[in-house]
Parts: sequence; structure tokens; C-alpha cells
Amino acid sequence: MGGWEIVMVLIFVVGYLGIAMEHPLQIDKAATAILIGVLCWTAFVIGAPRIIDPALIPDGNFFHYIVHDHKSGLMFHLGEIASILFFLLGAMTIVELIDAYEGFSVVTSRIKTTNKVVLMWTLCIVAFFFSAVLDNLTTAIVMAALLKKLIRNRKVMWLYAGMIVIAANAGGAWSPIGDVTTIMLWIGGQVTAANIVKMVFIPSLVCLLVPLIFLSFRLKGTVSRPPAEEKNSEHPTTIQPWEQKLVFILGVSVLLFVPVFKTITHLPPFMGILLGLGVLWVVTAILNRNKPKYALDEATVEGVLTKIDTPSVLFFLGILLAVGSLQSAGQLNLMAGLLDEYIGDLYLVNLVIGLLSSIVDNVPLVAAAIGMYPIIPDTVYATDGKFWEFLAYCAGTGGSCLIIGSAAGVAIMGILKIDFIWYFKNISFLALLGYLSGAATYYFMF
Repeated sequence: MGGWEIVMVLIFVVGYLGIAMEHPLQIDKAATAILIGVLCWTAFVIGAPRIIDPALIPDGNFFHYIVHDHKSGLMFHLGEIASILFFLLGAMTIVELIDAYEGFSVVTSRIKTTNKVVLMWTLCIVAFFFSAVLDNLTTAIVMAALLKKLIRNRKVMWLYAGMIVIAANAGGAWSPIGDVTTIMLWIGGQVTAANIVKMVFIPSLVCLLVPLIFLSFRLKGTVSRPPAEEKNSEHPTTIQPWEQKLVFILGVSVLLFVPVFKTITHLPPFMGILLGLGVLWVVTAILNRNKPKYALDEATVEGVLTKIDTPSVLFFLGILLAVGSLQSAGQLNLMAGLLDEYIGDLYLVNLVIGLLSSIVDNVPLVAAAIGMYPIIPDTVYATDGKFWEFLAYCAGTGGSCLIIGSAAGVAIMGILKIDFIWYFKNISFLALLGYLSGAATYYFMF
């Protein structure tokens, strides 16, 4: 590894520590993430060597060629990142719009229990299956909005949110549309939809149940609900009950339609979420045509856009830029090669990949594995082979061990302002316990 590569890794590690120490340093994690994303690419552009015939460079400017050579790599990663960010923005806007119409009261009013254990099991089971139908990112955004309506105490809310991250990631691992990595393996032909459900469902369920059972013995008492929001007497609500139900049903329907749209059109998921947002935008605009101006500040897409957590989106951008630079520079492929050389065993390799996905994004790690191991019939690398099944489980659930190890964790961290160190102290052990339990289940069953 050359000096510039070491610099890139150091930038990433120092930045990662800065994100972890966000509260003691009093520096927003989004600022740190943006810095490491830009600095990693800058180190890559300046330091990466190129063996090129100078005669092939029209203007004779070698550095100019390098910059443009790397620009294509950056723009490739930016396209992938933009698809995630647009999806995130679209989903957050839809969720905020449902909340503006008090649509979530349709659900929260039916959850009567305040018993901590019963509520924990209810929310986690819902997140587990919801994630398989939608995906773990959308599920995390929806469940975060529900938690705000159900739990008053911030630390208690964080505990439930941490378990929902585990549930959402576990639910996404066994569904071909539940996580980006399972989508990659499904589209790439490494797994088939029916088989991934059949082989990974039980390990994923164990991954959730073990920490749930463990935590159930520690939870005592009841949760306190947040106080009902006071209505503005000067500006009485203009939202009718039928409008509330309409926006809730339509909002959930367009979220559920995203995987269907992707399956039919083969377009990226963000196109489906933008289609849903457009439909919801038109409908709410029609609903608000004859309402007073003050009603438009909250119950329209224009109004809820001001509530979107932009720093969380920028945090996502910075982290994914940094990981993309490490992938382009070859560090992630080098890591995958070292795993194969020094570990070898397919179960151990996948276990390590899963744990590494809690530090760096699971997408490039899975992409590296796909590139390293071609599909070989009648081996563990065949379509629906054990390597690919276990990789789907490990890459999907291992990221729960750290809150920035998955899209669901990053989203819920931004929405609920969860502290990295708090998550590490209170949730990481539970996530690791579930991860290893599910892995052991797969090993002994199959």
C-alpha cells in the first residue's frame, strides 16, 4: 500500500472517530462526513499513479488527465449516491406529509399498550416484516416517525430505535427487495427470489428474536406517551378525518408500490419513490385548493420540505463519497483479497464481511465479493449456493453492530439524533449477539 493510500485510510479513520465523538467535540457529524468524503477523493486524485503514454495526452498536461480520469470514477459513484439520496429525500417527504395530516394516528391510536416489553415486540415484528416488503431504509424512516408519537423519553425512544434498526436490517436480509445488497445478488443472478426467502428467513428471524428475548428480561414498567399537540386556536385545523385517512392510505400505498414499480420497469427505486411523491403532491394540492393560506404552510409538500433533516442527507452524502473513494482506489478489493487469502473458509469470510459492513458500506463489500467470485455451477459459488446465501445474511445484518453501518441506522440516527457512543454502549452488543446467533443457525441448519 502506497503513501497516498495510507493517507486515504488515515483520513477515513480519523473522520470516523470524529463522527463517533460528535457530542464531545460538538461538531455535527455531517460536517465531518463531508470533509472526509472530499479529502479522500482529493488524496486519491493527487496521489494515485497512472502508467500512461504521454503522447496520448492531447494537451500534455498529465495532472489534467488524472483529474479527468478520476472524474469519471467520481461521477459513477455520484450517480449511485444520488439515487440513494433522492430515494431518502422522497421517502422522508412522504413520511413528513403523512405526519402533517396526522395520518400516523391511524396506527398509533390502535397501539394501546404502554407495556415496554409488549410495545418492543410489537414494533420490532412490524419493522421486520415491513422491511421485507419495502426496504430497511424506508422502514426505518416510517418507524422513526411512529416512535416520536409513541414514546416521550428520549433515551427510551433511542433504545426502541436501536432495536428497530436490528429488526429492519434482519427483515431486509431475507427478502430480494429488502436491502440493496440482496437486490444486487438477486439481479446479478447469484440468488433467486424464492430461495433467498426459504434459506435466509429463519436465520434472519433468529437474528431479531435473540436480542429481543435478551432485552425482554431487562425491560420493566411502562412507557410514557408524548403529550398531544395543542391546536392553534387562532388557526383551527382544516384537515378533515377523511383527508387524514386518504393521505395515510395513499402515502403507505405509494411506498409499497416502489418495489412493484422496480420489478415491472427495472428502473432504480428512487424513480418509484419520486413517482409516488408526485402523485401525493398532486392529490394534496387538490385537497388544499380552497383552503386558507395558513393551512398551506403545513399540509402541503412545499410546507413539509422545510422540515426535512438536510444535515442527515449531507451526512449520507459524505460517508458514501468516502467509501466510494476507497472502492475506486482498490482498498476494499484489496481487503476482500486478503480475506480470501488468509481466512479462506466461506463462512468465516462472510462473517468478517458482515462485521466490516458495520464500518464501511455493505454495498461495495458485496460488489467486491461478486467481482472476486464468479458463478460456478455445482459449487458453493453456484446460483443459490451457500456462499451467496450466507453473504446475503451477513451483509444485510452485520451493519447493525454500529449505527452508521447501514442505511437504516444512518437514517434513524439523523431523524432521532441518536448518539454514536450511546448506540455502541447500549445496542451494539445486542446486534452482535443476534448476528452471531443467526449465523450459527444458518451454519447448523444448512
